Amino acid sequence: MKIITEDHVPANSGWGREMAKGQVLRFTARTIIDFVCFNQHNLKDRLDQARTKVYNMKLWISTGDVLYSKFNNPMMTIIEDQFAGKGYHDLQYGTCSGPRFARAKEEGRLNQYNHGDDIPIPDHGCWENLQAGLKGWDVAPEEIPSPLNVFQHVDIDTTSGDIKHSLNRPPEPIYVDFRAEMDLVVAASACPDLAAPDFGQPIVATIYEP
Repeated sequence: MKIITEDHVPANSGWGREMAKGQVLRFTARTIIDFVCFNQHNLKDRLDQARTKVYNMKLWISTGDVLYSKFNNPMMTIIEDQFAGKGYHDLQYGTCSGPRFARAKEEGRLNQYNHGDDIPIPDHGCWENLQAGLKGWDVAPEEIPSPLNVFQHVDIDTTSGDIKHSLNRPPEPIYVDFRAEMDLVVAASACPDLAAPDFGQPIVATIYEP
């Protein structure tokens, strides 16, 4: 493969790049990555969680499945997934953020992150990180869609509908490859991951030509 770009993204920070149709984006990490993408030629045509679930008829997606846009266009195809069989990539949650952490603390709900009520909370999260990653493009904060949460395995009770944070994370860095089905702007956040035993970790984002 021919590497086009390779970026090391620190924990709880954002990243963004452009990539061409046919190129592949590889995320390597052992932590949650909040990921969004946009049609490079029409930024209003962006990742859509609901359409992705409906077109694939799945709550969780993996190798061979496709990310769809708000305008019903295929955006990316997962061509390799080293998390398959070990965990799922979440398509239910939105992004974490500084205000969300502050509200959870105020309402006494920090224990949902598996560390109790006394964990230190960051002043920013994936919502702010994605804004930083997209600062080079004309994307307003309110136009950032709900993400695909790579490596974020959540437990869903199919009877009650309850969703719970899971401690299932890759023990060592592994990767997921996404092939671009159109020219894209892609952005990601290395999540602070308050639910993980050692919190958020750095990630590597590689764009390559097969």
